Amino acid sequence: MEKKTIASMIDHAVLKPEASDKDLKRECEIAARYKVASVCVKPSHVTLAGECLKGTGVKVSTVIGFPHGSATTFCKAAEARESIQNGAEELDMVINIGKLLSGDFDYVRQDIKEVVDIAHEKGALLKVIIETSLLSDEMKVTACKLAEEAGADYVKTSTGFNGGGATLEDVLLMRKSVSDKVKVKASGGIKNFDQAAAFIDAGCLRLGTSATEQILSGFSAGMNLGQDAY
Repeated sequence: MEKKTIASMIDHAVLKPEASDKDLKRECEIAARYKVASVCVKPSHVTLAGECLKGTGVKVSTVIGFPHGSATTFCKAAEARESIQNGAEELDMVINIGKLLSGDFDYVRQDIKEVVDIAHEKGALLKVIIETSLLSDEMKVTACKLAEEAGADYVKTSTGFNGGGATLEDVLLMRKSVSDKVKVKASGGIKNFDQAAAFIDAGCLRLGTSATEQILSGFSAGMNLGQDAY
């Protein structure tokens, strides 16, 4: 697989709480150099990211309800609306994990739908983070189906801040749980070229990682891709 193919599917993550304006500017330069799909930033960094990436062809994406998904639907909707106004073209929203595990599926579906509606009205994409490390396989399937019912564009494995990251097993399960209308994004623990290629081969069309430069420089840690790739 060519590096430029992988690069075109990367959402370069700059989401650590300590990431400063200076850090963001440096990471945007890396993203522009490799021509990734987007730079995924904290909501407070959306405007600056847009300024840094202007004319590069790299999109600005941001997170909603991050990292725990427990904000109210009203707050998630407001965050989504403001982020799009500030220049975000893609949103990565964390599902309400507690409500999902409580079996309140109507709440979860509506929570996603309200953000989807805002995103789609403005021409933005919506990715739903289901946080696979906290769910049983049954709940992973349920979460994916609820996201599709609500109109999400992608289902995504992880935030990278709540336990484990992406695994090939989870990606394959998620791909089977939704129709072809919904795409899959792997995120969390993707650190080298071989991992990235394996996730794409498994059906992912986006990869979330902060290790873009490491991945695209051809580094390989020789990890067993059949196991958790943290």
